[in-house]
Amino acid sequence: MKTLIRSILLIAVMAPLAVPVHAEDNLKVDAQEVVSDATFTIQRLFGHPDFTRLRAMAKDAKGVLVIPSLLKAGFILGAEGGNGVLLSRDADGIWSYPAFYTIGGGSIGLQAGFQDAEVVLLILTNNGLNAVLNNNVTLGVDASVAAGPVGQGIEGSTTTNVGADIAAFSKTRGLFGGGALKGALAYERDDLADAYYNAPNVSARAIVMERAYTNAGADALRAALATANE
Repeated sequence: MKTLIRSILLIAVMAPLAVPVHAEDNLKVDAQEVVSDATFTIQRLFGHPDFTRLRAMAKDAKGVLVIPSLLKAGFILGAEGGNGVLLSRDADGIWSYPAFYTIGGGSIGLQAGFQDAEVVLLILTNNGLNAVLNNNVTLGVDASVAAGPVGQGIEGSTTTNVGADIAAFSKTRGLFGGGALKGALAYERDDLADAYYNAPNVSARAIVMERAYTNAGADALRAALATANE
């Protein structure tokens, strides 16, 4: 059953990005779309009056994982997924260029409804940042009830160390009722990174920690984060 869930999630999340091997330009376009959508998410959530706590906590964040559209849908089998970008902030407050991730998770239970959420995950500790970079983070997402055009949520997700490493904020659209969705995982999307930075074997760590790659198409996102933290 776990294999079935994982297969369904990967198909649902990656299908919009599935292109022939020779169509690297299409992957680059898809990657830029994720970056541009993440920019709008940062601007909307940080500028929203309901997200004062997000702005306050972001001042001390080590990094941020932005998922512009985390889709949650279910009928008997609940599933969630979305593509996003990870950026880190150095000691001087300068944001890195983005690495690419897919968020996927699912649960068996009595599910009904559909929800689309813009999600900002503030990474508060170095342990949390390393967990994401190591593809070793499980997000504690609870979507049992969410209604209305605007919904703010915050919850902590921890690695093997004690303490809150990641704080999750979301702005939801749609209605979801039923059991909670738990166990969402963050997976690195090196195919998008390779296309976006026009280089082979581009790792998330090389992008956000070593800062070995740049793309001017992400400068608006970096500027939005810098402005949001002023």
